[in-house]
Amino acid sequence: MSEQSAWRVGAGAVAITTATVLPVFLLGASSVQVGAELGFDPAVLGLLVAAYFGVSALMSLPVGRIVERFGSRVTSRVAVLGSATFLLATALLARSLTVLTVILLCSAWCNVMGQLSSNLTLARSMPQRRMGLSFGVKQASVPLATLLAGLAVPALALTVGWRWSYVGAAALALAAFAAAPTGSAARPDDSPRDADRATAALAVIGAASGLGAAAATGLGIFLVASAVDRGVSPGLAGLVLTMGSVVGLVMRVFLGWLADRRAGGHVAVVATCLLTGAVGLALLALPGPVALVVGVVLGFGLGWSWPGLLQFAVVRLNPEAPAAATAIVQVGVYAGGFLGPVGFGLLASSVSFTAAWLVAAAAMVVAGAGVLVGRRMLLAHRAARSAPPVGVR
Repeated sequence: MSEQSAWRVGAGAVAITTATVLPVFLLGASSVQVGAELGFDPAVLGLLVAAYFGVSALMSLPVGRIVERFGSRVTSRVAVLGSATFLLATALLARSLTVLTVILLCSAWCNVMGQLSSNLTLARSMPQRRMGLSFGVKQASVPLATLLAGLAVPALALTVGWRWSYVGAAALALAAFAAAPTGSAARPDDSPRDADRATAALAVIGAASGLGAAAATGLGIFLVASAVDRGVSPGLAGLVLTMGSVVGLVMRVFLGWLADRRAGGHVAVVATCLLTGAVGLALLALPGPVALVVGVVLGFGLGWSWPGLLQFAVVRLNPEAPAAATAIVQVGVYAGGFLGPVGFGLLASSVSFTAAWLVAAAAMVVAGAGVLVGRRMLLAHRAARSAPPVGVR
């Protein structure tokens, strides 16, 4: 593959993933304005986002099989068109909390399909020497979506209204359709054995990463509301969110770049990121601008920088069916996205944002330990596969 072709594939994967994750993060960034009009507080916001990721978790495995069956060429475009449709529907039809909820939940499959189709495109189209970087760049689309959502607050939501921020997001999604990579065609013959897929180890890592996702989801969803609760203006809070998104974006790319220069140890790096990111979340529980800035930098830069590296490691282990294998891990990540906002929102509303950040930090520590357990299972699985049969020397 030429440098230009590799760049186009990577850019297209970023465009697809960013466009399909915009609906949920745009709601989090503009929650103050949307909540004021439709009448909901941080606890309800947490329930909305939780339900979104809960639907995503339920759809991850079946959508993974669909992406493997029909290929990323078709599924990536379907996901982007779906996202643009639901963004416009929010701007035009969301006149009550009930309608907003229905539209948001109906858009969940777009995010799942966009993520998995991009994974399949990179796994089958990107050269091995650029695979880690490409997954880092692709996963940078999540903080990129948060960045765009944060910019939409002072640029649109606080000027012409939050509905116009959804219109702008829909326009970006349609632009992503034009940038979608060619992708892979259908391959119905892909049916690797579960034993080759190290399903048990992937399930443990998925569960641990779900805890990490549960803790880190609060960064993109509740950071603005938390800062406003401490007296920070909504515009400045949106800019702090933007800063964290930039840091997270850069770190995801950097970790992917480093992965291409290592022979292994990728899962161990994921665990290190989680354990260090927990320090950042704990700092967000402290008062003062210094703790806020450092906490956001560590939280986004390490605590929420590992998904691309994790997906890269899973794809390297399961090259025969990358979408189906990463779907196993994504079940845990989406389940964490379901539980995290519920717990965080309820704690923030009933106790305080301080308590919510401390609990999130503790969950991220447990997540790092769980990933290390999954890593040991992966190593044992590899050793068992490479060992000769009994009686053979």
